[in-house]
Amino acid sequence: AQHHPEVDTGLHILLAVDYAAVHRYPLTVRFAVLTHDLGKALTPPRYLPKHHGHEHRSIELVEQLCERVRVPGECRDLAVLAARYHGDVHRAQELRPATVLKLLSAADVYRRPDRFEELLAACSCDFHGRSGLETRAYPQADWLRAAAAAARGVDAGGIAQKVSGDPGRIAAAIETARLDAVSEALAGMR
Repeated sequence: AQHHPEVDTGLHILLAVDYAAVHRYPLTVRFAVLTHDLGKALTPPRYLPKHHGHEHRSIELVEQLCERVRVPGECRDLAVLAARYHGDVHRAQELRPATVLKLLSAADVYRRPDRFEELLAACSCDFHGRSGLETRAYPQADWLRAAAAAARGVDAGGIAQKVSGDPGRIAAAIETARLDAVSEALAGMR
């Protein structure tokens, strides 16, 4: 009840999907919301009512479902991201900058900022799809948007020209610059 006042995963999913529909989110977001908690079904009874690790269990179930019913790739990709990272997104303000940077990279925020926004939308639906939380603020999204903007603001091309040579050194230098930018951005938000 502390995390889900409705104390029912099925009801929570319905509330979250309703929230997505009311906000007219696209099919990709609605599908991700529908499937993000599938791993809870595999929680051993001795651990209930907690569902530790359900995010990782959800990934395989989402992938199996998507293959079985031939879900479009865009829907599958976002559903897998939401299943794996919704807990991290909810705890964004508690994460270390390096963990935030890994989340941003996993969401491919550099090449696919639209998918990153859809991930944030799906996580917002998950958060708001709880009895009594429908209108509460969700600052995690703005927190991660600021981190994403900082990471995307790094001039990777300029760094590559300065470091030139070994691709491994270039990648490491870009990653370091992005981590510094994310760290600075998040420190400024505290």
